[in-house]
Amino acid sequence: MAEPAPILVVGPAWVGDMVMAQSLFITLKTRHPDRAIDVLAPGWSLPLIARMPEVRAGIEMPLGHGEFDLGLRRRLGHALRGTGYGQAIVLPRSFKSALTPFFARIPRRTGYRGELRYGLLNDIRPLDAQQLPRTVDRFVALGCTREAALPPPIPFPRLHRDPARQETLVATLGLGEDLAHPCIALMPGAEYGPAKQWPAFGELAAQLIAAGRRVWIFGSHKEKVLGDAIAGQAGTGARNLCGHTALADAVDLIGLCRAAVSNDSGLMHVAAAAGVPLVALYGSSTPDYTPPLTQQAEILWRRLPCSPCFERTCPLGHTDCLKGIPAASVLDALDRLPHTPV
Repeated sequence: MAEPAPILVVGPAWVGDMVMAQSLFITLKTRHPDRAIDVLAPGWSLPLIARMPEVRAGIEMPLGHGEFDLGLRRRLGHALRGTGYGQAIVLPRSFKSALTPFFARIPRRTGYRGELRYGLLNDIRPLDAQQLPRTVDRFVALGCTREAALPPPIPFPRLHRDPARQETLVATLGLGEDLAHPCIALMPGAEYGPAKQWPAFGELAAQLIAAGRRVWIFGSHKEKVLGDAIAGQAGTGARNLCGHTALADAVDLIGLCRAAVSNDSGLMHVAAAAGVPLVALYGSSTPDYTPPLTQQAEILWRRLPCSPCFERTCPLGHTDCLKGIPAASVLDALDRLPHTPV
């Protein structure tokens, strides 16, 4: 008897969206336990996808965000023709994201209406923003039948943490002594822009350390200067790990922390999926669309008349949506988290 045809998912291009896509993978595996799931995604995301046990393999899409390159997409599609995929689910709504499954001649190609994709997709779903307000709702709905009730049930993402890798990272980065104290993860960056970056992380870090905690600051090399400033303000007991850890390493190290504090960013979703209680800070965006997918979160959002504006920088020049959240409110929110007195 032939094995059931595998499913190819064309994944998103942002860290947080990729974490939320795990809810779709879990749904697909629950509905089709015998069908393998592969994910076509940017190369940076493959180590993250490897932490999702529902996925058989990540396949690198060797193009950057916004790059078209029709010839490369055609060649990649031709290379996938012999893989036997029975369905492709295209999460991005762009025209170019639907090309590779079309060139691969995958029989069923599912995705939302958008950018003249008729023909490229043959299982086109309408997107009702009232029924599916959140990004994760939209992802998971594509893994359900057309007749399914909406919004669909949402299983929370859960990234695998590697104990052996945790031990190696702690030794390599010299973090062992910190673990004698409760460690709090801070994620002060936001790839989208400064309108999503809370300005009081340094003050918060100093107060946490004064209370006997240790602070680990996470981010990419782009946040290294910001992390240095926060660690400098906090003093001894703060470690700036920005630029010193790969994305999968962040999963393991954040997973060792008692709690996390994050802007609305990809690492916020990583912390939630690593099972760490967290305080999520929202400015120009809204938790109505991209909340942390966990029951262990405190969300701080001021709901000003001007928000959410979804701008990269504050169009009014004040960023009061974030400046108006004092460090004391974040400390109180940390105290409300389960099993994480700070």
